[in-house]
Amino acid sequence: MEIERKYLIDEPPAGYLEWPFHQIEQAYLCTDPTVRIRREDDDYYMTYKSRGLLAREEYNLPLTKEAYAHLLAKTDGIVLTKKRYRKSLDEARAEDAGRAGASPESVSRNDGPEDRGISRNICRGLTIELDVFEGAYEGLILAEVEFPTKEAALAFVPPSWFGRDVTFSGEYQNSRLALAGEPQTKPSGR
Repeated sequence: MEIERKYLIDEPPAGYLEWPFHQIEQAYLCTDPTVRIRREDDDYYMTYKSRGLLAREEYNLPLTKEAYAHLLAKTDGIVLTKKRYRKSLDEARAEDAGRAGASPESVSRNDGPEDRGISRNICRGLTIELDVFEGAYEGLILAEVEFPTKEAALAFVPPSWFGRDVTFSGEYQNSRLALAGEPQTKPSGR
C-alpha cells in the first residue's frame, strides 16, 4: 500500500542540489488502472497502481533494459523526466533550522503535530522525495512524503517551504501529467 502526500514547491530549500538523487524517466501504458514503466538510474520497473489519491495499492516488478525499451515504444503521452532528490525529514528540518539560527533540538519535534495530541515520533524516519522535473515540465517541483499509515499522513505538518498540498486534487499525479500536458497551475517564477 502506498500512502503519500504531495506538495507543489515554489522555492526549494537552499542546498537541495547537494542531496542524494536518482535520475528518473517514466511513461504510462495505461492510466485506469495505472500501469507505469520507469527507469531509475540503471534499474527498470513496471508498476501497477490502483485508483486513489492519498492511499492506493502499488506493485513493482523488475524489467530488463530491453523489456523497458520495448514497452517504452508502446506508451501514451509524455515521457516524464525528473531528478528525485531524497533527504530524511529530520535532516531537512535540522538544516532549515540551522539556516534560520534555531537549535537542532527545537526541530527534533515535528513542528506542531504534537500540539494536536499526536506523538512526536509520528514523522520520525520519513523521507522527502523532491521531484525536479525536466523536459516538458521543466521548472515544476513537487515534494512527496510516504507514510506508514493514513493516520500519520493526515497528521503530517509539512516543513515551511512546502507549498500547496495537491494530494487530494489529483492534478499533479504523474499519470495525469503524462497524458494531460501542461497542468492548470504553473509554479510561480518558473
